[in-house]
Amino acid sequence: RSSDLYRYTRNLVDEGNGKFNLMILCWGEGHGSSIHDHTDSHCFMKLLQGNLKETLFEWPDKKMKGEMSKKSERILKDNQCAYINDSIGLHRVENSSHTESAVSLHLYSPPFNTCQTFDQRTGHKSRVKMTFWSTYGNRTPFASTVATQENN
Repeated sequence: RSSDLYRYTRNLVDEGNGKFNLMILCWGEGHGSSIHDHTDSHCFMKLLQGNLKETLFEWPDKKMKGEMSKKSERILKDNQCAYINDSIGLHRVENSSHTESAVSLHLYSPPFNTCQTFDQRTGHKSRVKMTFWSTYGNRTPFASTVATQENN
């Protein structure tokens, strides 16, 4: 699969004195996240523009063979809010539109800089480093954005 599919941007707005990360995510047409956890953090999300599809998954167990189990799927629209933490499950967020971009506001508390991503076909997990496209409106040096794109 092409890494271009997952090239949404994470833009850090505020670090909340180390208590939270507030960020704006920009989703191009057809862009989305991998299936991922939230590293024991609380994740609040609000749609600022466009629609995003959220698919919830069960955590894979060691006995699982094959495809990960989907719990639910929903479309989040302008001004709608969503919440997830690791006890609820895993999720993938994607802009399934081929013509409209989307923008969402995310609050993570406590902040985290790594998470686990999961292969939907096998449940195999990988730990990835979280990176920012920009911090406080300033573009992050290119080298720090490469890891995210290569690991998805």
